[in-house]
Amino acid sequence: MSAPASHMLLETGEAADAVERLLSREVSTVADLARRIGKRRPAVVTTAARGSSDHAATYFKYLYEICCGTPVASIGPSVASVYQAPLHLENGVHLTVSQSGASPDIVALQAAAKTAGALTVAFVNATGSPLAREADVVVPLHAGPEKSVAATKSFIASCAALAALTAEVAGDADMAVGLRALPRRLATSPADWRGMEEVLRGTTSFYTAGRGPGYAIALEAALKAKETAALHAEAFSLAEMMHGPMRLAGTDFPILAFVPDDRALPHSDAAIRRLSETGVPVLSISTTPLPGLNVRVPSTGNGLIDPIAFVTDYYRLIELVTRKRGFDPDAPGSLKKVTQTI
Repeated sequence: MSAPASHMLLETGEAADAVERLLSREVSTVADLARRIGKRRPAVVTTAARGSSDHAATYFKYLYEICCGTPVASIGPSVASVYQAPLHLENGVHLTVSQSGASPDIVALQAAAKTAGALTVAFVNATGSPLAREADVVVPLHAGPEKSVAATKSFIASCAALAALTAEVAGDADMAVGLRALPRRLATSPADWRGMEEVLRGTTSFYTAGRGPGYAIALEAALKAKETAALHAEAFSLAEMMHGPMRLAGTDFPILAFVPDDRALPHSDAAIRRLSETGVPVLSISTTPLPGLNVRVPSTGNGLIDPIAFVTDYYRLIELVTRKRGFDPDAPGSLKKVTQTI
């Protein structure tokens, strides 16, 4: 008799419905927020988040800078909560991304950003949280309760919400089409992970890599490998991989790349070919064929949106690796669901 499915796997499967709810229910919220940002014309958009939510903010950073041309900068929450340093954010926009909205440090930073003159926006799953109560604008993630310690559907919903805002501000019709296709794509799981599962199960360390939005997914993938499968993983840009990181890579230290079909694709392809020539096992998840152990997955029709689908595929892969390594994906050692930092 097979073991029951983990909360991690079940909640990954719930992401499609969560994104569908988000995109249908928050159309006016996102449109109004985009208008307010347009009126402010901020010189920079600032973000604050921890853990997986910070990786969603990194995904947003690349999207927004690529599509809107406005720099996006992450502010360390301790700047406000510990160092109590004054900020200068007149006419700024400050986005906080959080599943729980409960950590005192990000709440303190949001308050400091508001005092400094920024419009504060909370992308949050818990709409009754301190973060949501104090924000100027709340964008609910609609992910529903999340029992898995490892965030899955809340991360996916965060990325989708931030992509929706970017598409609205930029007036990017192609990205909007990709977002509309995203829920159906998230509901599919056609890939055969056996080859990648065997490689990752048999190692103790590996790199994750990508360019642009794909790099943000590499960051999230490395975190999930640590907290669920107890695998040491570190993320680097594919542009940086041939430098210092290659000192460690080898036959027992593989590289897993996330490669969307965007303007960086030719450069990512060339980097993977160079890495493969050194004898390092290179694994990749993509919508186009690549050298090495490549798993091709369906596209949403937009290369900037596809990384959200890639991470959903990866969650299924690393959940499988975790179980094969003898661990429970829902009980990752001493970790807990909500971590409150100051």
